[in-house]
Amino acid sequence: MKRILLTLFVSLFMTLSVIAQNNPDVFRALGSPEDPKVQVSWNRYLTHSGITDLSQKLAEAHPDFIKLSSIGESYEGRELWMLTVTNHNNKPHTEKPGYYIDGNIHANEIQGAEISLYTAWYLAENYEDIEFIRNLMDSRVFYIVPSINPDGRDHYMNQPNNANTPRSGVKPVDNDGDGELSEDSFNDLNNDNHITQMRRENPRGNWTTDPDFPRRMIRTDTDEFGSYEMLGWEGVDNDGDGEVNEDRTGYYDPNRDWGWNWQPDYVQRGAYKYPFSLPENRAVADFVIAHPNIAGAQSYHNTGGMLLRGPGAAEDADTYNRTDEAVYDFLGEIGDEMMPGYRYMVVHRDLYTVFGGELDWFYGGRGIFTFTNELYTSHMMFGRDAEPGDRYKFDELLLFNDGWVEWETYDHPQFGEVEIGGFKKNFGRANPGFLLESDAHRNMAFTLFHAYHLPELGISDVSSKDLGSGLREITATITNNRVIPTHASHDLMNNITPPNVITIDGVDVQAGMIVEDEDFGITTEQTHNPESLRVENIPGMDEITVRWIVRGNGDFTIRVDSNKGGKLSEEFSL
Repeated sequence: MKRILLTLFVSLFMTLSVIAQNNPDVFRALGSPEDPKVQVSWNRYLTHSGITDLSQKLAEAHPDFIKLSSIGESYEGRELWMLTVTNHNNKPHTEKPGYYIDGNIHANEIQGAEISLYTAWYLAENYEDIEFIRNLMDSRVFYIVPSINPDGRDHYMNQPNNANTPRSGVKPVDNDGDGELSEDSFNDLNNDNHITQMRRENPRGNWTTDPDFPRRMIRTDTDEFGSYEMLGWEGVDNDGDGEVNEDRTGYYDPNRDWGWNWQPDYVQRGAYKYPFSLPENRAVADFVIAHPNIAGAQSYHNTGGMLLRGPGAAEDADTYNRTDEAVYDFLGEIGDEMMPGYRYMVVHRDLYTVFGGELDWFYGGRGIFTFTNELYTSHMMFGRDAEPGDRYKFDELLLFNDGWVEWETYDHPQFGEVEIGGFKKNFGRANPGFLLESDAHRNMAFTLFHAYHLPELGISDVSSKDLGSGLREITATITNNRVIPTHASHDLMNNITPPNVITIDGVDVQAGMIVEDEDFGITTEQTHNPESLRVENIPGMDEITVRWIVRGNGDFTIRVDSNKGGKLSEEFSL
């Protein structure tokens, strides 16, 4: 079954409409727009103002496909932009199965915003050219928030930082317990906007240079001295407490702030005051709750090349039961094939424990099948598992040493003469420019595959049988032609989403029932409001049968109203 579904997806994805060349100077590359209305270089990163500008251009160029709105403001007042991407002309987006995408919840994990924007751009620009995209846009809606931490994003880009900072936003906190709220950045001693390493010559040090990669520092063996000691990140002791760089921008983790299995900071490092205490996360949660049609989701992080699902903590292992895990496994295993170097993994089992994570709230709190992709992997450097020194070789051979700050002497107020140097802040976690678009496309393709398998409902096999005395028996089958059910098993157990409602109009309904077994004539009657049958779930790649006893003849309409499966109706004359 998995192979059949994959073949169907691939064949649809690769089906192109026959079109004439629009631009005589361009020969269209497969899978890419020939002459996009919005020309974008997908080999660079945008500040918040750049995200704003591109989002506005996309909405202006594609008014039928992209609507731009704000779901709220960040702590410092930046807009949290939402791009609602679908065919806005055929039916309201709230009546279609929804797929939510966000990126950049961690300030230094920036490329999620670009990949989110690439998705919106790609869908709109390829609607006319690629049949699969057209079908997806006609039947699904994508809610895309490129950055849900715009304050931290701009801080990372515009202020001195290393590759790992800042993880949080910029809300000031007392990060070292001295009673003072800290807002200071690193001390950028050489004023290059990158926080690199400090080393000092020492004949009895325990570090030396790698003979194969002279820029690389390696520890010496335990029975010999090296020629250097490493002093940590570039900076000074700015308050005389003997610690360097501990008084920089305070630490909290926005991905420990969500209202599912939330734990305080002494249990879960990085938790803030209480669930949804950060305005950005609260804005996302409010939007998702207000849009129960969202059935799938993706949150982009970096790094390591991982397709992650929950649970984040072992305590939640029972939340993900076998039925839902089968859906996750189907999607995740295909994702492994689509993205070489990536691995499908479970957070608590394969990484570490996370309490209060976005991934778990989306699934546990809302019943949404959700992944977190950790973008970029060292496999991309040379197409294999990384070996010692590969980072230096990659920078030298493919980036032409653009990722490195050469060691230079500095007169340090505490340490005396030191040398400052090392990898720049945007090396190692953020994709180099030439690898950004490829990674964006593969990750986007995975989300489109996921969105393709959101519930797709249909009405079929409608029949009418004369029962005599002016009564008719009308039977209909409601199909779900995709893998994801209208209700996750966890959703059903916790009554998160209302049942599907199957309604017949235009006839006088005497009785309504769900057919449990057609062969043996087993049915379950709904005595209250029999014209609108409440169906708890329509499983993936499955169907349910409903039946009404009605009086009279004439035309009638069958309507399906499913929060996560969308709304549809058909008229019949039998």
